[in-house]
Amino acid sequence: MTKWIDVARVNQLAPGQCKVIDADDTAVAVYNIDGKYYAIEDTCTHDGGELATGELDGDEVICPRHGARFCVKNGAALTAPAYEDVDCYPVRVHNDMIQVAEEPVN
Repeated sequence: MTKWIDVARVNQLAPGQCKVIDADDTAVAVYNIDGKYYAIEDTCTHDGGELATGELDGDEVICPRHGARFCVKNGAALTAPAYEDVDCYPVRVHNDMIQVAEEPVN
């Protein structure tokens, strides 16, 4: 059975915003992109730096350290210097609460 972690109320995470949560000792960045919610591991696969403070460009987050891009929707590494994808987490809205699954899907 999936364990869900509360992130924030829907009205607390505006479009373009990100919030980092802890999912079973892993930092997970939760994004609101045009009213839809996505969650990826908050760790660049290039050097282990965090991603959440990076610029959001459409559905891509740009690593603030070396500029690698990752798709927020599926965790795909899109540009060098990162070549490995980040884990992606299921997200749902339940009773006006954004929730993330404790375990990634990939």
